[in-house]
Parts: sequence; C-alpha cells; structure tokens
Amino acid sequence: MPNPKRRHSKRRTSARRTHDSLKAAGLSGCPKCHEMKLPHRACPHCGWYKTREVIEVVQE
Repeated sequence: MPNPKRRHSKRRTSARRTHDSLKAAGLSGCPKCHEMKLPHRACPHCGWYKTREVIEVVQE
C-alpha cells in the first residue's frame, strides 16, 4: 500500500480540517408551548407532536 513520501504541512492539514467542525442544531419552536425543540420530534417540555399529545410530561 502506498505511503506518503513527505508529511503534509500544517496549513494543508488545517485547510482540510476546516469542514470537520460541528454544526449548530437546527431548532424550531413548538407550536403549543413555544419552547425550542428539535424538528420532527415530540416537544420535551409539553409532550405534544403536531396536533396530539404523545408523551405524558410530569410537572415538578
């Protein structure tokens, strides 16, 4: 298997790694309680998804 003859420079290595950073999660507002939640998932604050309650949330 071929091996590199010379090492890559720091600039070339960091230029390759510029796209490896994590992106921020795309949050959307819950239409029922208006808290931020992940899209296409039940709201962890009120337990609703679209037009119905799918999770029972215990109030503390």
